[in-house]
Amino acid sequence: MADAEECREALEQLSRNMAKSTGDVRKAAALDRSLSCRITDLDLTFTGQLRDGRIQGLASAPGAPTEKAAIRLTMSSDDLVAVVGGGLNFASAWASGRIRLEAGFRDLLRLRTLL
Repeated sequence: MADAEECREALEQLSRNMAKSTGDVRKAAALDRSLSCRITDLDLTFTGQLRDGRIQGLASAPGAPTEKAAIRLTMSSDDLVAVVGGGLNFASAWASGRIRLEAGFRDLLRLRTLL
């Protein structure tokens, strides 16, 4: 099981990866939306703002999110680290239920490019 610091680093790496992206991926990452990532096995939620192709203002708090973010991810710590590190395909993990992604329909359409 990955720890909280490894999860934070994975989310920061995801932010760096999105910032370096180009084309359709860059366009999809350019949303301005609130974001939460619930790490089930650590009972921890990271929150931030997806803005200008980066995750900004990343913070963590114990338990479930206190407010409903526009884009909500739920997964285990190991799955977060594996997805960002390239060891787990996001689309397959999402399709199998290992990762949950909740967002408005328009956001899901834009985010599919990132998957």
